[in-house]
Parts: sequence; structure tokens; C-alpha cells
Amino acid sequence: MADLKKSGSRVQPPAQRKPNFAEWSTLFLSELAATSNVRAAARKAGIHPATAYDARRSDPEFDRTWQAALCEGYDHLEMELLHRLRSGEVKPARDAKRGMRQWDNATAFRLLSAHRESAAQHRAIIENEDADAVLASIDAKLDSMRERASKSATGTIDDKE
Repeated sequence: MADLKKSGSRVQPPAQRKPNFAEWSTLFLSELAATSNVRAAARKAGIHPATAYDARRSDPEFDRTWQAALCEGYDHLEMELLHRLRSGEVKPARDAKRGMRQWDNATAFRLLSAHRESAAQHRAIIENEDADAVLASIDAKLDSMRERASKSATGTIDDKE
């Protein structure tokens, strides 16, 4: 006779397979960039936040991408705040049926000040992308100076150079 389940016995649900690093890390980093919230990102990736923190401590590349995701998240937050500051917020007005649009100028000025600094840093980074060209130019000038010094030492330099 075939094995019959005993009545009242509990059937164990299949054990959930833990996602591997490659599976969860992409989801985690994407959600971290969107929310800047580690707990929400871990929940979206189907892992415990401690798993993410452990990976961050043990994997320098994951730590680097974690930081990049957080920076992206803060950029999103800053853009949302900037939008709110530009368009104002509708707040209830006393004894009025409709709210009035109000602007928080003090916060807007602080954000503008912070943004100017980050924009200046970004421009500096962009300008520094040509560092290889600058280094090549410096190397060429040094080679030219060495060549002139060599000619000068042997007496073959032209004073007009």
C-alpha cells in the first residue's frame, strides 16, 4: 500500500533558497540608490540587512558600489527637495478654503550654496579627466628640457633655442 500521510502531521514547507551574492546585490544596490535606505534595500533583495553589511565589510568593490549607490540616492533626494523648493508647497491658510503656496527660501539658499560647491567639484573632476593629456604634455616638456641640457653639456646648443 502506498505511503499515506498521517492525519494531523505537519508538512514542512520547502526551505527557501538563499539568493547568492550576484542575485541579491544588484537588487540591493538599485533599491539603495532609489531610497537611501539599507533596510528597505535588503527587504527588496530578500536578505537580512546584516548580510549586506557583512558583504560590505568583506568586499571592497561592493563597498565602493554601495557608496556610489548612496551618493546617487542623495542626489535623488536633493533633486526632490530642489523641486519642492522651486515649486513651493501648498500649506493650509488660516480661515481659507484653499491652501496657499509657500516657499522655504532659507532652505533653498542653503541647498543652493551646497549645490554650488558640488557643481564646482564636478567641474573640477570633468576638467581633470584630461589628466593623461596634461601628464603627456609635462613629459614632453621635460624631455625637451633634458635634450637641451644634454646639448648644452656637449656644447652643441644654439643660443636661439
